[in-house]
Amino acid sequence: MKHEAVQDYYGKTLQSSGDLKTSACCDGAGVPAVLRPLLSNIHPEVTEKYYGCGVTVPAALDGARVLDLGSGSGRDCYLIAQLVGPSGAVVGIDMTDEQLAVANAHIDWHTAKFGFDAPNIGFRKGYIEELGALGLPPQSFDVIVSNCVINLSTDKPAVLKGAFDLLKPGGELYFADVYCDRRLPKTVRNDPLLYGECLGGALYWGDFLGIAKGAGFADPRLVDSRPLEIEDPAIAAKLGNARFFSATYRLFKIQDLEASCEDYGQAVIYRGGVAEQPDRFVLDAHHAIERGKVFPVCGNTWHMLKQSRFAPFFEFIGDFATHYGIFEGCGTQMPFAEGVAVAGSDSSCC
Repeated sequence: MKHEAVQDYYGKTLQSSGDLKTSACCDGAGVPAVLRPLLSNIHPEVTEKYYGCGVTVPAALDGARVLDLGSGSGRDCYLIAQLVGPSGAVVGIDMTDEQLAVANAHIDWHTAKFGFDAPNIGFRKGYIEELGALGLPPQSFDVIVSNCVINLSTDKPAVLKGAFDLLKPGGELYFADVYCDRRLPKTVRNDPLLYGECLGGALYWGDFLGIAKGAGFADPRLVDSRPLEIEDPAIAAKLGNARFFSATYRLFKIQDLEASCEDYGQAVIYRGGVAEQPDRFVLDAHHAIERGKVFPVCGNTWHMLKQSRFAPFFEFIGDFATHYGIFEGCGTQMPFAEGVAVAGSDSSCC
C-alpha cells in the first residue's frame, strides 16, 4: 500500500513545496552559485513541484549518460540536461502520473531554452525497486542520481542493487536522502503522513551502510549532511527522541575497493580542469584536494579517482607494491552532524 500512499501524497495532496509539513524534502543545503544560472532556465511549473532534500548534481558531467531515480516534476533532470550537453543524455524514472505529466509537458520548451537541436532528456513511468523491468541496458549509465526518494522506497536493497547493475564500471550513484540516528518503530514507519514527509522511511545510517555494501558499493562516501529540525509539534511528538539528517552520499562501482581505507603510500595531484571546481576538487566531506598540491590518499580514494570519469584531471603517485597498514585518520563513527569532518584537511579518510 505504500506505493499507492506515496503516489497519492505527491500526486494529489501536495500541490507545491509549500504544502510540506517539515523541511525533510526541502533543498536546505542551498544551490551552489555555479548552478544558479542553470536553474533560471527551468520552467516555473517544474520548480514549483520540486520536493528534493539536497543538491544531487555531481561535477564533470559533460557528455555523460545520467539516470534520475524518482525524478518527480523533472527539476534535477532539466538541470543536469544542461550540464551533460547535447552529446549526453538524461533519463528520469518516476511512478506518479501527475509528476510525470508536468515533466513531459515541458520537454520541447526546455530543448529550445537550452539551445539544443533535439531533446537530450526523456521520462519513463516505473518503480525504482524494479529497474530491471524498464528495459534499460545493464552498465549503460555513467552516473545515477536521486533526490530524497530512496527513503520512500518499499525495498531499498533492491533500489541500490538495481542502480549498481545499471552503472558502467567506474560509474557512481550520487544521491541525497533522509537518515535517522536509530531504527524507527513500526508506529512511525507505518504513519502515512510521516512516510510521505520522508521521515517514516528514513533508514538508520548504520543499516544504510550495510545495504550499500551488500549491493556492491564497498566504500560509501558522505559528501555533506545537515540536521533536520522538526518544528510541527504533533509530528515531533510522534517521533520522540529520534534525530533526522539530510545527507548526500556518493557510491562508486569499483571492484578493487577494500573494506577499510588502507595505506599504500600513494598520493594524487589535482591538475584542475573540472569546471565546477577549478581550484579545489571536493570528493567528499573528508577530501578537498587543492590544485597542484601533492595530496596523500588511501588506496580506495586512489581507485575512486583513477577508475572514474575524474581520472583525466589528476596525476597519480605510487602503486600498491607496499602496504603500510590502515590509513591514518580512519575510524568508525556516526557520520552526521558532530561526527562528520569538514573537507579541507591535507589528508583524511572516512
